[in-house]
Amino acid sequence: MGPLSARLLMQRGRPKSDRLGKIRSLDLSGLKLLSEHLDPKLLSRLKQLQELDLSNNQLETLPANLGLSHLRVLRCANNQLGDVTALCQFPQLEELSLEGNPFLTVSDNLKVSFLLPKLRKVNGKDASSTCSQVTAHWEKFKAALSPEEAEKAQADFVRSAVRDVRYGPESLSEFTQWRVRMISEELVASGGIQVREADIPERPPKATAAREPRAKPAALKRPDDTPLSLSPNKRVCTSSSSAHVEGSDGSQPTLEPLHFLQCHSKNNSPRDLETQLWACAFEPAWEEGQAGATSQTVATCGGEAVCVIDCQTGIVLHKYKAPGEEFFSVAWTALTVVTQAGHKKRWSVLAAAGLRGLVRLLHVQAGFCCGVIRAHKKAIATLCFSPTHETHLFTASYDKRIILWDLGVPNHDYEFQASQLLTLDTTSIPLRLCPVASCPDTYLLAGCEGGCCCWDVRLDQPQKRRVCEVEFVFSEGAEAAGRRVDGLAFVNEDVVASKGNSLGTICLWSWSQTWVGRGKQSTLAVVVLARLQWSPTKLAYFSLSTCPGEGIVLCGDEEGNVWVYDVRHILTQPSPLPAAPQAPTQILKWPQPWALGQMVTKTMVNTVVANPTFTYLTALTDSNIVAIWKRQ
Repeated sequence: MGPLSARLLMQRGRPKSDRLGKIRSLDLSGLKLLSEHLDPKLLSRLKQLQELDLSNNQLETLPANLGLSHLRVLRCANNQLGDVTALCQFPQLEELSLEGNPFLTVSDNLKVSFLLPKLRKVNGKDASSTCSQVTAHWEKFKAALSPEEAEKAQADFVRSAVRDVRYGPESLSEFTQWRVRMISEELVASGGIQVREADIPERPPKATAAREPRAKPAALKRPDDTPLSLSPNKRVCTSSSSAHVEGSDGSQPTLEPLHFLQCHSKNNSPRDLETQLWACAFEPAWEEGQAGATSQTVATCGGEAVCVIDCQTGIVLHKYKAPGEEFFSVAWTALTVVTQAGHKKRWSVLAAAGLRGLVRLLHVQAGFCCGVIRAHKKAIATLCFSPTHETHLFTASYDKRIILWDLGVPNHDYEFQASQLLTLDTTSIPLRLCPVASCPDTYLLAGCEGGCCCWDVRLDQPQKRRVCEVEFVFSEGAEAAGRRVDGLAFVNEDVVASKGNSLGTICLWSWSQTWVGRGKQSTLAVVVLARLQWSPTKLAYFSLSTCPGEGIVLCGDEEGNVWVYDVRHILTQPSPLPAAPQAPTQILKWPQPWALGQMVTKTMVNTVVANPTFTYLTALTDSNIVAIWKRQ
């Protein structure tokens, strides 16, 4: 589409007229318009225009001087807008649509409430307002100045306010700083008298379940010799007792319960205490200089929904539903895309998969699914992105195959063209995936129903379909091989934490010391560094996780506890294997039912994950509750 013409505007305008000045509604959607096609001299002739549809184009910005001062309705859905400040030229705007702009954030949606004072609806929803604490900061700042210093210090105040005023959730810090700057400049201009106030969103009311007593589950654990169900009821509890949050060691950092959310319920019903939650993952911080850090944003999956949650506030930032699906796993990556104008953009992608064997690629920032991979004919148990190649994704399925995919870089329409790189055959169902930390492009570990296996995943090798090279054995005896490994994670570059359901312990072993003795063996005994005491339960599928930077190992259990182990002393000063397993450093016990405001008499913690700085900890239960703790 080339530049707009007066003839085109009259053809697509309403009411029909041979004069641009009489057009009140104009539909310019679906014309593949670029930002430079919006000619301010031409559009400013639409003196009476009240409704403009620019959706389904390729706009990256809006020109700042369009001259449409009477515009009341603006539709800009499905473009490539990256900023909303140009909207301030439409002071009469009442309705605005910005859906499907992948580079706009939650903060941008909040900004428009201040840029457009008459705005009533954004994306079909009521527009909300926000507030700030800048006035108090201004009074304190002004009181410290002499009259001759006041004028000179105005610019210093704006910088000081942006730096020092803290309010609202950290996930909206960009919006908060933008709003603080705006109010600060208004205060300086008005002498501190006229300031418009509004409210930054506080945390939402915590979701609560029905207050009727929960019936005890009727499903029993799956016997070891029974084929694994695609949608298993993992475990059953029979006790009705509950406990409160406590630590076993007063010298350790205190973890306090922060939120208990019920955001995966069927039909949003508070009575749904049956939906099982399976996996969660913290979004990494992709900014330069923050390698290994993470945000406080966590993705959780269970039932037909994937939720993205701000851990500080408990706000569910995004929720994606796929009717008929049951999500079992989520994993994050970040991709660099190039817009049609040649600009590079960085955005997070969340992969989610489960019962139907499909991998859904979710553009979290914009809130839509931008790709689906038909990866397996059976359910996908777990996902894992390569730590060195942002587009490489491992999928492990109940069809006893692990496939390495290259997602590729999405095109201008945000469509993926995934290709299959490797197929790894397993002899049993793979449950956990873990690239070897010291050589992630060379070897992949997998915890399976039949044990722990290793594959060569180098892409420069000719075979594209491979079998397990080595099976690891954790103890001597006839039962050593073939034991389920349902927990697997690296604690540092060398030490692996693994868990099998019948041991009652978590094993810490050395990858390098084990691998150096391989030779040509297909079965290899691991070199155990330590064993950690864990629940004696015979129930399975409690996933463990680690915080490598903090030397922390985490695992839930059938009683609703979270076992926390500080293993830094083992990592720094390996000693002879002690006779008895090491006790946990701390045990977080499930709160009393009254603390949750609901009658959850018993729950089991399926999955526990903390961000690398061990600031936030998220636990998922079999009773449809997401629990978030924060280190104090």
